[in-house]
Amino acid sequence: MNETIRIYNINKNTKLRQSLRCDMPEAEKKLWQHIRKKQLGIKFRRQHGIGRYIADFYCSEHKLVIELDGDSHNSLEAQTYDKERNMFMRQVGLNVLRFTNQEVFTNIEGILEQIKEQMKSNRATPP
Repeated sequence: MNETIRIYNINKNTKLRQSLRCDMPEAEKKLWQHIRKKQLGIKFRRQHGIGRYIADFYCSEHKLVIELDGDSHNSLEAQTYDKERNMFMRQVGLNVLRFTNQEVFTNIEGILEQIKEQMKSNRATPP
């Protein structure tokens, strides 16, 4: 018996995901305004559950996770957690792009270009 293990949007995290969508930090709101409604030609979801983690933004078509890091990510504990999280995402076949909140406020165009470049490279890779 071969059962598929569900890793996306696990039911027990539904309320947390909803809460995070309602209470997004300013940097996430700013990036969301540029990537929502397929503005880059692809659909992104916000606060999407992947395993025990919740990705800031996720595109299933390109298997792309975008994470925004505020000041709380500077601690050693947070950096260790982020490394574990990135490793898990890669193990399940996802690519992760990380940006700081400061980058969102000072270089949104550069971030959008990096996302577009990642999408191009994902298309070039055979499944």
